[in-house]
Amino acid sequence: MTKKLLLVDGSSYLYRAFHALPDMRNPAGEPTNAIYGVLNMLRRLQKDIAADYNACVFDAKGKTFRDDWYPEYKAHRPSMPTDLASQIAPLHDAIRAMGWPLLMVGGVEADDVIGTLAYQASQQGVETVISTGDKDMAQLVDKHISLINTMSNETLDEASVLVKFGVPPNRIVDYLSLIGDAVDNVPGVDKVGPKTAVKWLTQFDTLEQLIAHADEIKGAVGENLRRALDWLPMARKLITIRIDVPLAQAVPELVMQPPDKEALIGLFTHYNFRTWLREVSETAPSPVTSVGAPTQGHLFTAPELPSRQYETLLTVAQLDDWMAKLATAELVSVDTETTSLDPMQAQLVGVSLAITPHHAAYLPLAHKGPDAPQQIAFEVALAKLKPWLEDASRAKVGQNLKYDMHVFANQGIHLDGVVHDTMLQAYILESHLPRNMDSLAQRHLGVDTISYEQVAGKGAAQIGFEQVELSRAAEYAAEDADITLQLHQTLYPRISVNAGLDYVYRHIEMPLLPILWQIERNGVLLDSALLEAQSHELGQTMFNLEQRAYELAGQPFNLNSPKQIQAILFDQLKLPVIKKTPSGVPSTDEDVLSQLAADYPLPKVLLEYRSLAKLKSTYTDKLPKMVNKATGRVHTSYSQAVAVTGRLSSVEPNLQNIPVRTGEGRRIREAFIAAPGCVIVSADYSQIELRIMAHLSGDASLVKAFAEDADIHNATAAEIFGVSLAEVSSDQRRVAKTINFGLIYGMSAFGLASQLGLARSAAQAYIDRYFVRYPGVAEYMRRTRDSARSEGYVETVFGRRLWLSEIHSVNKQRRDGAERAAINAPMQGTAADLIKLAMIAVAGWLQREHMQTRIIMQVHDELVLEVPESELALVQESLSNLMCHVAELNVPLKIGLGSGKNWEAAH
Repeated sequence: MTKKLLLVDGSSYLYRAFHALPDMRNPAGEPTNAIYGVLNMLRRLQKDIAADYNACVFDAKGKTFRDDWYPEYKAHRPSMPTDLASQIAPLHDAIRAMGWPLLMVGGVEADDVIGTLAYQASQQGVETVISTGDKDMAQLVDKHISLINTMSNETLDEASVLVKFGVPPNRIVDYLSLIGDAVDNVPGVDKVGPKTAVKWLTQFDTLEQLIAHADEIKGAVGENLRRALDWLPMARKLITIRIDVPLAQAVPELVMQPPDKEALIGLFTHYNFRTWLREVSETAPSPVTSVGAPTQGHLFTAPELPSRQYETLLTVAQLDDWMAKLATAELVSVDTETTSLDPMQAQLVGVSLAITPHHAAYLPLAHKGPDAPQQIAFEVALAKLKPWLEDASRAKVGQNLKYDMHVFANQGIHLDGVVHDTMLQAYILESHLPRNMDSLAQRHLGVDTISYEQVAGKGAAQIGFEQVELSRAAEYAAEDADITLQLHQTLYPRISVNAGLDYVYRHIEMPLLPILWQIERNGVLLDSALLEAQSHELGQTMFNLEQRAYELAGQPFNLNSPKQIQAILFDQLKLPVIKKTPSGVPSTDEDVLSQLAADYPLPKVLLEYRSLAKLKSTYTDKLPKMVNKATGRVHTSYSQAVAVTGRLSSVEPNLQNIPVRTGEGRRIREAFIAAPGCVIVSADYSQIELRIMAHLSGDASLVKAFAEDADIHNATAAEIFGVSLAEVSSDQRRVAKTINFGLIYGMSAFGLASQLGLARSAAQAYIDRYFVRYPGVAEYMRRTRDSARSEGYVETVFGRRLWLSEIHSVNKQRRDGAERAAINAPMQGTAADLIKLAMIAVAGWLQREHMQTRIIMQVHDELVLEVPESELALVQESLSNLMCHVAELNVPLKIGLGSGKNWEAAH
């Protein structure tokens, strides 16, 4: 089996950790963020990569051979911050205590040590993984050497280096020589960026060949190249990583040693890394007590193992003490324990609070059972908490605080001062990764949290939280508040340093949170009698379809059984098999039935039956049962942090999926009604994604069509068919409409041909003609694909990052799907941002004007409001202005506006 070497570029991560993490300090006031960040990264690497040999490499003090070659090398760098310098020695001590071989070689850089070890390993047939954030290291990649950036989860092998940089690893030095390395103060060719460097190296292959043909490069950029000819050989020397550094240790000697647990206990105690301290002390010998702060170059031992400061507040005096702490805390983490996951039904069992990392409290309010101790009276405790909870000046953070806002509202408390939410922070940073607290704690803090199942049990044996033994419940609940505060301190600094992410978080997601809460509280009125009548009608139609299916099949069968349908269609009727399931049997999914329905009657009947069955079970049967008895309304729950595009989704009930293209689906909307004296108003952005495409692409023809408020599909048809607007036929408009919407979803010629019933060559001809007429769109698509491959994400107009986890997949189908998603994601994401900004603008206006109008639903690009008849004229007059001016795009925004006694009538 091939052995593996893991090399960690400690110097690279040292600076990144220091600048990325907040100003963390131990009780003595000493900075700890760089120590914590690097150690956390090393712990993750140990879990993720099973290596036979390991080393963590740092730059040694003093000058290197590159300074002798070029005195200006790195000369522009400021001196190391004192807070960072003070962490280096204890960090090195901790790394050694963890068992890592730590290397520093004078006169060279860490890169050269890493390059030498990687080269030696390759010569010995050992696979090498280099963990670094330094792009220069890409020059080392070969079939035996790969890079991993632990902070961005990016992995680079030979293929992905080519994708990321546009040149293979053996041309990275040439590439960097041309563009320069600003970090190390190595100039390149003036005004030459990555695109030009890639172009030249693609044409001339090497830097030497480019220099030899420098006279062939025309224009100002050629002049710049010729002016740099004398410098380029030195740039190349400076950028080239050495692979021949004399080293005292060979690869086989780089073996992890057993951790020095006593030393680690001393370090983790002194620097207040409590979670790691608990882990290492479980099997550690009794620590030896030492006195004083750590000194540079020495390990130190710990006093007796401390525990987290978690308190259970059982007396009024304890609660009063914590109320005093809350009054002076800058930011407090808040969490609730409840009886239900349904936010409108959940009742309080307890409240947990955290004021600093590892310092939290749990206030039990309704714990039951024979072992439950005496608790502060429910009303007394809430009366003390309520003024602080409702104080907008008292800043609060939580994980999914919208839920907690509902829980407090159920007790007549309006939670205010909500300034941060860690679920939304994680969503902004990494919408493609799990955002539950357990996953976040593991990923960002290296902490294994107590799970709900560990305290309440699983499945049928699970008990309510109010029945959990109090000491265990208190530890679980206090940990939730504590971990939330720690996550905030880890995640928010990463958002605040990026203008786009910061804007999306502070100006879109956080302001939207209380608005969504209010919409959910508002709910929507239902005509349950109408739904019950519709359910009966659907049932009768389904019965008739069932009988028709029996006739076509020649026998009765279960229309809900894929196995029986498969036997009827393919064994008995011998219909063509379109595709098979993973188990190898003919598929009967919707796509297959849709294709068969064009030529055979039974699949068409089955599709109709399935459609009606879904409507009946999901809506007409279910919705009346979901009416809240206390309010008489249905209250959906909007998921703000689920869709990677930024779109809202709704559950219980799902309002996003009510079909609008069928008569039956539209009739369901008739059951969403206005209260007496009110009307429903619908405001829907018109062709929003096409408008965003025009903005993003800057295509002159598209921008002009929207600026003139032209029928965009007519305009497109006129362009691609070469006719005047007056001459566009209905068929030509249909083709243009399919192309317009298809291309923004990355549709291929094959997909377009399928939709229009054309030959693939004809569909391709249409697409080619479209791109000739709209060259800006073609360029946008090319640019977006390149950016997606390079960065792993694309962005909305406002800076939201839309991650594409399959963009480098070895599976072509998945990779192609990710590229299609890359085209559409900025449009979907920007549309999501716009409707959210519209909700913020409309809700703010309603509040400022003290209106009785309420937003009751948000579906796709549409806002639905319940408007008193006395306010209807003002609302209709104001909505367009509010929604169409939430952002300034290159094209005007437009809404469709309607009103009526029910949702369907408002369209």
